[in-house]
Amino acid sequence: MKDYKRILITAALPYANGPVHIGHMAGVYIPADIYARYQRAQKRDVKFVCGSDEHGVPITIRAMKEGVSPQQIVDKYHAIIKNSFEQMGISFDIYSRTSNKVHHETASDFFKTLYDKGLFEEKETEQFYDEKAKVFLADRYIMGTCPVCSNPRAYGDQCENCGSTLSPEMLISPHSTLSDAVPVKKKTKHWYFPLQNYEAWLKEWILEEHKEWKPNVYGQCKSWLDNGLQPRAMTRDSNWGIKVPLPDAEGKVLYVWFDAPIGYISATKELTPDWSKYWCREDTKLIHFIGKDNIVFHCIIFPSMLKAHGNFVLPDNVPANEFLNIEGDKVSTSRNWAVWVNEYLQDFKGCEDVLRYVLCSNAPETKDNDFTWKDFQEKNNSELVAVFGNFVNRAFVLMHKLCGGKVPPLHSNLTDETDKALMENMQQAALHVQRSIEEYKFRDALFEVIDLARKGNKYLQEKEPWKKSSGDVPDNQKLIDNCLHLCLQLTANLAILINPFLPKTAGKMLHMMKVVDKMLDWENAGKIKLLSVGYSLRPPELLFRKMEDTEISLQVEKLRSGLVSAENRKQHAERVEPLALSMKPPIQYDDFGKLDLRIGTILSAQKVEKADKLLRLEIDLGLEKRTIVSGIAQHFKPEEIINKQVVVVANLAPRKMRGIESNGMILMAEDQEGKLHFVKPESAINAGAPVT
Repeated sequence: MKDYKRILITAALPYANGPVHIGHMAGVYIPADIYARYQRAQKRDVKFVCGSDEHGVPITIRAMKEGVSPQQIVDKYHAIIKNSFEQMGISFDIYSRTSNKVHHETASDFFKTLYDKGLFEEKETEQFYDEKAKVFLADRYIMGTCPVCSNPRAYGDQCENCGSTLSPEMLISPHSTLSDAVPVKKKTKHWYFPLQNYEAWLKEWILEEHKEWKPNVYGQCKSWLDNGLQPRAMTRDSNWGIKVPLPDAEGKVLYVWFDAPIGYISATKELTPDWSKYWCREDTKLIHFIGKDNIVFHCIIFPSMLKAHGNFVLPDNVPANEFLNIEGDKVSTSRNWAVWVNEYLQDFKGCEDVLRYVLCSNAPETKDNDFTWKDFQEKNNSELVAVFGNFVNRAFVLMHKLCGGKVPPLHSNLTDETDKALMENMQQAALHVQRSIEEYKFRDALFEVIDLARKGNKYLQEKEPWKKSSGDVPDNQKLIDNCLHLCLQLTANLAILINPFLPKTAGKMLHMMKVVDKMLDWENAGKIKLLSVGYSLRPPELLFRKMEDTEISLQVEKLRSGLVSAENRKQHAERVEPLALSMKPPIQYDDFGKLDLRIGTILSAQKVEKADKLLRLEIDLGLEKRTIVSGIAQHFKPEEIINKQVVVVANLAPRKMRGIESNGMILMAEDQEGKLHFVKPESAINAGAPVT
């Protein structure tokens, strides 16, 4: 293994277009912080850098939605994100932002260096253009009907209803989100980085030299390289971002994925005048902590840029995590299906370490994982409270009760195999935690810490020192001393081992033991003589509190109600006024004649399991009864619509929804507030009557 003199840790720059959610924390920032805190405890030369990514399309889209400038957006969310990180104990050496002057200068100089080397390819291509707004449109600025699921609000890059990856050409009736104009193709010039020229080098560097990378990272890189690399545009048409530093580049900015990773370099420049030691010397170990959606940028594109520029170190490892789902569904910020960190900090004051614990113990290290509020409660109550906190509290209570509040001596002549096993457990746990963290297996490392506390509880139960305090049996006090001496030394070890994971908890434990931060140095892990005999310790304080059912239920309700309100806001905000503007293209009379519309009577209605939007309806169509699954559950209660008459598209081809075959579709009308209404006859008529 290479002998590194310093370690540079980067964490993916979060977009400053909204707060951070727990998926971000579990995937990137908590693992990165654990690693940084551990390396500092090892007394290594460590720099941990990050900052807000303040350029790109998501920023301008958020600004449009809120009716403010992009600068106002990034100022607002940079402050929220930074505060969330600080409260969660994410120990960046610097948290910068890409709107800073030093970053603009660094990114511009980087681009100019590559340009002066003649590395860019100038290309003129046709891209979509809004003739009303007079701007080129990124895919996200184009909206239309999804060709897969018929969602009328699909974006030019993705349909958020069915999840399909799209391109603007695939949309039905596309229009610009800026002016509602139909986009046209127009020629524009951009500068492309020739990734294909670095393909052979990347294959050797990654596929041969870094087989130790996580399988998800290595596999994704191999897939990209096997499919062949293509030139990639490093500029965009926009007025928001870092201006391309060339005389013939009016209205063009650097591609956000060109300038964002350079933010790691500019942040280090802000942090220390010795920044080049961390970026330009081969004895630096560079580690990128990211989510799996950023693998290609950090393993293919950015290393190729660094290689092309020259004089920069390359990443030693890129331990990317998978995604964290919430309550069985993918995180969606547009649908407000997320647990926002800033809101958690308001709702659970003083419980920052609980969230750190749950997200680390459930981290998506090898596959997508799921966060549920019930599991959050269970892990807190059954592990933090009942195992870790319980052991520390019992050790301190018994020490004050049976040993006068002081660390008792260890009588070596009376130690037995159980005592020796506990001492061995301390030493082995330190080695296992160290090895796991070095291998980026943070879940395994945390399990070792909790398991050591669990062994401490078992040891106390076996020794039962409280039973030896009565009577005048020889050596009883010495046996009590031995038990509690080892329990207190174990407590000191737990503080050292838990510190990278739960730093505020470790701080509380130091306070109780009346020792300074230096005890948390990793060289002390596994030692059994950390607390001096006869040293007075403070009374215990509870490290964690129990989470009640009521507060967990409130969080589940908050999550689900937030989803409903977000859907309603989205429908209202994206509705084009007047409604005539959103009408579909004209059809012929014969097209309409193909529809078989019938009056139906709703006989029964019930919610579809695990589908908040769907109702299963039994419809009387006169000569037959039909099962129809309809997405109206958020607008009507089942019992309210029994015997209602509706208009049914009776000759629609059957389709399965949540395993139920739906035979038809109910016609609905949507008002200005996004509320659905039945299309129905003025008065009751026979079921099955045709609508002509």
